[in-house]
Formats: sequence, structure tokens, C-alpha cells
Amino acid sequence: MTDTPPDRLSLDPSSEYFDADIIQRGVGIRFKGVEKNNVEEYCLSENWIKVSLPNTRDRKGRPMQMKLQGEVVAYYQDDKAE
Repeated sequence: MTDTPPDRLSLDPSSEYFDADIIQRGVGIRFKGVEKNNVEEYCLSENWIKVSLPNTRDRKGRPMQMKLQGEVVAYYQDDKAE
């Protein structure tokens, strides 16, 4: 595996950007300088993240997501611990 996380990653198994091995390794997200732990999907090249809204659901019963624009930094969590 490489030392840099992918440009785009999703936690949704039905997404084409889902990668179980990378998710299991652990990817941390820093958005506008603040650590985020509720990120469902991110894109580094386009500078956005999607976060779940806890009290709202879509037609299929999944939590609705909100897209936020800003500086996104992704890193492997095991690299941060060292």
C-alpha cells in the first residue's frame, strides 16, 4: 500500500469509491484545520467532504448527507500514531 490516501473515498459499500482495505487501515480527515470523525465521503482534488446529518433520513432510510466545501487533508491514522 502507498503512504498517501486515495483522492476520493466513500464508506458506502455500494459506491465505486469504496475500498474496504483502506477503510480498515483507517483514514483520518482534517477539514479546514479541524479533525472530523463523521465524514462519509471525501474528495481531495475537489476540496469537499460529505457528512451525515443525524436526525434526517432519505427515502431509503439512510442518514441524509451534507456536502461541505473547504480545505481537506486526508492521512492514515496509523501514520499519525507513530
